[in-house]
Amino acid sequence: MKQDGFEADEPRPRPKRLTMLRSFSLADFITLTNGAAGMGAVLLCMAYVASLDRVLMWTALGLFPISLAADVLDGSVARWRKRSSPFGADLDSLADVVSFGVAPAALGFALGLRGGWDAVVLIYFVGCGISRLARFNVTANDLMTDEGKVSHFEGTPIPTSLALVAVLAVAFGTSAVHDALWLGAIQLGPWQLHPIVLMYALSGTAMVSATLRIPKP
Repeated sequence: MKQDGFEADEPRPRPKRLTMLRSFSLADFITLTNGAAGMGAVLLCMAYVASLDRVLMWTALGLFPISLAADVLDGSVARWRKRSSPFGADLDSLADVVSFGVAPAALGFALGLRGGWDAVVLIYFVGCGISRLARFNVTANDLMTDEGKVSHFEGTPIPTSLALVAVLAVAFGTSAVHDALWLGAIQLGPWQLHPIVLMYALSGTAMVSATLRIPKP
């Protein structure tokens, strides 16, 4: 007798999601910590916009170093346990997009980069981060040395966006945010631009540059 398409005594296949979870390595869980910290920073930035509670913003800023530590540690653990895979590489890229792309952009918006041109630049920055990680994933094999390691980065690695976070952390600590942002604001046509947002444009452009070659440690 068949039940749901299977013989009564025939073992049912296990759900694929269980197989996927069992395929996770320790490094993959560390990578997820990276993404979780980044998403936490995004949510805290949103909460700060709603309440202007400074504790929320300091907590958000404190999650960025956690993301960076997890991003560094997952690769070290993968090499130590000899458990690297394309799955882990893609997981790492997706986590990095959240932690070092979307989260820094959300931070900038929360602290006052809310003009129309600011939004265009922040979207450009995140797009550059996504493009940079996609390019790395498809070119990594071409950049491999005989030792099996990538020799260099083309364009700056996306975690360098934490330099932007550091600048905004100093601005927040000195109350140079919102209407008091450094360099003020200018009106360009229908929208406003805060000149300090151009550091996001420079960071994004450096990520996708084909001429910048950064040795990989």
